[in-house]
Amino acid sequence: MILPVVAYGHPTLKKRAVEIEQDYPDLNEFIENMWETMYKAVGVGLAAPQVNKGIRLFVIDAAPYKDEFPEVEGFKKVFINAEILEETGEEWEYNEACLSVPGLAEYVSRKPKIKIKYQDENFEEHIEEYDGMLARIIQHEYDHIEGVVFVERVSNMKKLLLKNKLKDISTGKVNASYKMIFAPVKRKR
Repeated sequence: MILPVVAYGHPTLKKRAVEIEQDYPDLNEFIENMWETMYKAVGVGLAAPQVNKGIRLFVIDAAPYKDEFPEVEGFKKVFINAEILEETGEEWEYNEACLSVPGLAEYVSRKPKIKIKYQDENFEEHIEEYDGMLARIIQHEYDHIEGVVFVERVSNMKKLLLKNKLKDISTGKVNASYKMIFAPVKRKR
């Protein structure tokens, strides 16, 4: 089932997600729905908060980057209860985009190497190291389970320049090829 994607400005995207146990209700079905939603929206990653679930889970299929970054070929994983243990190296910029912020891409600086601990869909624990584009994609999705959206990582000047575009996205004035959920409208008293 295709799930609606939560738009920038929605409170779910600002909250740190909670860990889950193996008995989380309908987990396998939810993961399948996340894959289906991500592919339909033409993304490379999707975190549970982006589909309005405040749990520490994200999925990544880096295949769209395989021509530019051959090392990502075949990388398709589920990350549950992830914790980045280390981020190292000299930061590098890359133009990032996000399904929760449609129509917007900005340069973001991130460390090139990470060490991450997580559980897979079978709740087997892994500690792995990644670098380059894989590290970046993981960091982007990890930010979502920490309550951070990539546009919060751009300079203050850039945020100021993006203010109106971000407001439009948060209020539903955006064209996306997929269904979205927007923040509840605040009524003036």
